[in-house]
Amino acid sequence: PEVRAALLSFQRGFAQERGAVLDGRDIGTVIFPDATAKLFVTASLGARARRRWLELRAKGVVAELASVEADMGARDALDAARTAAPLRKALDAVELDTTELDPGAAFQMALRLVRERLGTVGAV
Repeated sequence: PEVRAALLSFQRGFAQERGAVLDGRDIGTVIFPDATAKLFVTASLGARARRRWLELRAKGVVAELASVEADMGARDALDAARTAAPLRKALDAVELDTTELDPGAAFQMALRLVRERLGTVGAV
């Protein structure tokens, strides 16, 4: 709790000074609940597991896809059930499902959604 409180203060101060793009399970629900633009980025468990499995293979790590998927599913369950800042979509967040998107397409879609939410191109 003490470390979390210190991080909360740091994150809020950092982003309010210059603006920021932040990523984390509770950025839109706890850290910046009043942020103008919030994305809840998601993908199917299968797609996320495959991406992680490919990352591991590229690093020379031997892993079974089924094992990676099982581990991710277990972590998802823990993240959703945790007492402090569980993983959940903020009510005013725009959901971006990247299951069928490559990284470039996901970025372009995120940029478009944020620009729409902010109402200006220059504010991004």
